[in-house]
Amino acid sequence: MKKGFLSILLVLIFQNSFSQSNLSWQGYFSYNEIKDVSIAGTSVIAASENALFSKNSATNSVKTTTTIDGLSGQTISSVYYSEASKKTLVGYENGLMIVINEKDGTMLKVVDIINKQLPSGIKRINHFMEHNGLIYVSCDFGIVQFNLTTSQFGDTYFIGDAGTEIAVRQTAFFNGFIYAATSSSIRRANSANTNLVDYNQWSVVNSGDWSSVETFDSELIAINSGGYVHRYNSNSFIGFLQLPQPSTDLRAVNHNLFITTAGAVYVYNNQMILSRQILNTQVLDGNLSFTCATLLGDIISVGTKENGLFSSSLSVSNPFENSMPSGPLRNNIFALNVTPSVLWSVYGDYDGRMNPYPLDSYGISKLEESGWLNIPYEKVFGAKSIVNIIVNPNDENQVYASSNFSGLLKIENNEPSILYNEKNSGLETLTFVGPNYIDVRINGAAFDKSGNLWLTNSMIDNGLKVLQTNGQWQSVSMKTILVRPQDASYTDLTIDKNGTKWISMNTEGVVGFNEKGNVFKKINAGTDAGNLPINNATALAVDSKNQLWIGTTKGLRVLSNVNNFQSENQLNTRPIIIMEDGLAQELLYEQSITAIAVDGSNNKWIGTADSGVFMVSQNGQETKYHFTINNSPLPANAINDIKINDKTGEVFIATSKGMISFKGSATVANENLNNVYIYPNPVRPGYSGTVKIAGLIDKANVKITDIEGNLVYETISEGGTIEWDTTAFGRYKVASGVYMVFISAQDGGETKVKKVMIIR
Repeated sequence: MKKGFLSILLVLIFQNSFSQSNLSWQGYFSYNEIKDVSIAGTSVIAASENALFSKNSATNSVKTTTTIDGLSGQTISSVYYSEASKKTLVGYENGLMIVINEKDGTMLKVVDIINKQLPSGIKRINHFMEHNGLIYVSCDFGIVQFNLTTSQFGDTYFIGDAGTEIAVRQTAFFNGFIYAATSSSIRRANSANTNLVDYNQWSVVNSGDWSSVETFDSELIAINSGGYVHRYNSNSFIGFLQLPQPSTDLRAVNHNLFITTAGAVYVYNNQMILSRQILNTQVLDGNLSFTCATLLGDIISVGTKENGLFSSSLSVSNPFENSMPSGPLRNNIFALNVTPSVLWSVYGDYDGRMNPYPLDSYGISKLEESGWLNIPYEKVFGAKSIVNIIVNPNDENQVYASSNFSGLLKIENNEPSILYNEKNSGLETLTFVGPNYIDVRINGAAFDKSGNLWLTNSMIDNGLKVLQTNGQWQSVSMKTILVRPQDASYTDLTIDKNGTKWISMNTEGVVGFNEKGNVFKKINAGTDAGNLPINNATALAVDSKNQLWIGTTKGLRVLSNVNNFQSENQLNTRPIIIMEDGLAQELLYEQSITAIAVDGSNNKWIGTADSGVFMVSQNGQETKYHFTINNSPLPANAINDIKINDKTGEVFIATSKGMISFKGSATVANENLNNVYIYPNPVRPGYSGTVKIAGLIDKANVKITDIEGNLVYETISEGGTIEWDTTAFGRYKVASGVYMVFISAQDGGETKVKKVMIIR
């Protein structure tokens, strides 16, 4: 016999901050895929993929809860609000459970199920059922008791044959018995029995695969996996209604029974008479998939897999309204592009061999000051697997999105206007599959100083393309530099200050090209060929000191000076060597690097495939931050992309499970001191952050004095912003008063004086 959880609760208490977070974070999550819903007083709580939101019916206010607040980035599978304890329980597919105390906002991260010695694939939490102060947690291995008062687990019931694990989808309490809908039967046990850990106390009521069981006033209703609805007759469940589709959710709310399928919600009164039928075509269209439904007052809320939560009156056939927070189309953002005022994101992807299959059919998202604008797939002319996006620096209303299958999509004033492909441009389709197969693979893109758009076109001879400002296309052959250009897939492209195009590939390292003299250079693995750790190069960035940073699937390399491109026959990179525990180590040794971004202070933000984000100093010798799911709000350690708003210093980090941003202070230097500003100003009592002085030129001297001229702080700017912690050289907090900020250029040719008020 397998014993239950009679051990001490393994719990971690979440704070609303993390070990490295006197820092400021912001979350940008998708709320489109609704996993479950629950009622909390006058609010509906909806669980999306890895975030919660609630809408108050009295005030119409919407509240979100994300990893920024302490949730996990793992996938949510169930949510339940206990009115008696005023606690919200969040269950996850990996067995994690988070208990939110709505009275004070604290969170408990309960890891008992995760730590249970069971196969990881059977720890999913499917359902919460409350009875007499206990929560019965239905899991893919059995049932677990959880005490809401003590926040401790009790017994675990393995109720399969001979006490084996069995997937329990839902439980219900009815006439003194606990009923469990499982993957092989409906089983029941007397709730007064003190030995329910003994599988023999659980008897089979009906065999078969069951998706749900629910108490509905004086009835007990169950649905099997085939969508056949049954009623309990004191001995067994008798089928009486065949649904056209399998059920996705069954629940009883306020004397109504809600049966949800992908295409419809059926509402029955307590006489089991159908009182309302809601089809997906009545809510949006036939492509909409329902996941769950609940009732608050007279308002029915229906969760969907693709478009969030919809609400309407139950008694009156009013139109359904979408009621969810603004967000991107999906959490798995593959690539970003950021300007001072907008952010664009795309969702296509490819595997390690640059294979886009299975092809993705997603749209494009734009974040601006007013919120998110989502362009659906239906508007992008059939462009599949969109893997990159770039904004024209000379015209922010002109955007280009790279499809790794369909070509190049042009967007003007937020509307897709043309899809460039093999028929209407200089782009080419790969040919090795056959002459009739069209596959135009575009990825890396960059604008040069003249406004020409350079692109990579994979698996063809002429792999480098340019769309000139006059609308003409030109091609550059890669046959002179690559052994088999028709096998080359390009991962990234960047252009340095000399106009050299740097192109990374998954099989042949990095190639540099400059049209002045039509010069090509290659950087490969091997000490005599460029010193890359491997020829699978994934990410490129040129920093403010003309160094090319190269990410590969096996580590990091730096080309010390891109200015040597024309003069050196063989370009050689070097690793960053750091001292760790007294030993020389290679920075990010063997790490699979997915993204590199350079901030305004020339620090490097480096994303990895499974180890989170590293922020290193200008020369890489100091790791200033290492953010993971364990010490930050990162929803996943798999980083897809990193981009930085040069004006604000905000660092956007796209992961496989959502995007967050870090409110940094490293902004790009300005050309003069005309736009220097200080924030916050005044600094009010209770403010614990730093004072930012922004709009600086590079290497500006900044001195801060009190009103009597006593110096309290001095620094030299790196980039466009510096921070002051409002102390006198770190020794003590300065007193209330007005402080003078004197700013001067390195050569003394330009000065500026500002004031900041401190109120303690």
